[in-house]
Amino acid sequence: MYENNLHPKTMTGAPANRDGVLLLRRSDVAELLSMNECIHAVEEAFRRYGRDELPAPGVLGMHCENGGFHIKTAMLSENDMVYFAAKTNANFPGSPKRFSLPSIQGVVLLFDGKNGSSLAIMDSIEITIQRTGAATAVAARYLARPESGVVTICGCGTQGEMQLRALSTVLPIERCFAFDIDTERACRFASCITAEGAIQAEATCDLRKVLAESDVCVTCTPSHEPFIAAGDVRPGTFIAAVGADNPEKQELDPWLLKRSKVVVDVLEQCATIGELHHALEDGIMTRADVHAELGTIVAGAVPGRESAEEVTIFDSTGTALQDVAAAVVIYQKALRNGGIQRWGLSS
Repeated sequence: MYENNLHPKTMTGAPANRDGVLLLRRSDVAELLSMNECIHAVEEAFRRYGRDELPAPGVLGMHCENGGFHIKTAMLSENDMVYFAAKTNANFPGSPKRFSLPSIQGVVLLFDGKNGSSLAIMDSIEITIQRTGAATAVAARYLARPESGVVTICGCGTQGEMQLRALSTVLPIERCFAFDIDTERACRFASCITAEGAIQAEATCDLRKVLAESDVCVTCTPSHEPFIAAGDVRPGTFIAAVGADNPEKQELDPWLLKRSKVVVDVLEQCATIGELHHALEDGIMTRADVHAELGTIVAGAVPGRESAEEVTIFDSTGTALQDVAAAVVIYQKALRNGGIQRWGLSS
């Protein structure tokens, strides 16, 4: 019945992998991880990274005709445990329409960092969605004006919805403008958000107009061309640039970065695949022009927002620090809850 020596074993709650590898589906991950827990875990991971308590995360990418793959790795120590996570994600923006599949698919592998044993295999979709939103929320705590109540979401897919929910946990968001090249999707997004009652949302085709009214803007699209320029945002705006996660993607004009306070998740990663990459390539900015990595701000070593008028940008390429932080929360809760099968990969 079970092929390739995969033998199911009942989980006893012990953390050692002698009981087998924990297998978690997307529904399991969604049940075990709340946004508040994810934000707390991601913030703590950035804080520890900013204190040089964690090694730098790694990333490897490979492009395909219709999308691409990336592998992201990181380690996290907690109490007497050391965890290593490796996430392999496929990102194919056209898959929803062409194949009725998610744009992002993949797995997170969690290991014991002391002895190398496998602890868990988790579907990565929910982890990626939540930890990306969580990083924006963490950045907003330090870079957005505390009274920010109006947000523009560019890209009205699943990630756009998660970004709004994450921001709403740390800012008093009351209004949302929904912008997407697919106007029907933007209208559906706005209708669903408004129906929930907490936030009034409306779809828009006039991005410049709504940006002039917004305190916060999130860009989470697969765009390969910049669509927000330096003159489009008003003083005091916080921008979370989420979409650029490979060298071809771009959402912001490099001159907007040049004229703003830029904070990156990981400097070298953003210099290779983020919005910063384009500004560096065009010769508009240098690495020295970057204000800080988010971790150093969270750790208190560098200030975040310093005035109500400055425009702040969070270049969010997504790091495995976020993945391992979320995966550890999920794994530990699964152990406590019990009732989930383990699989003996090497039995």
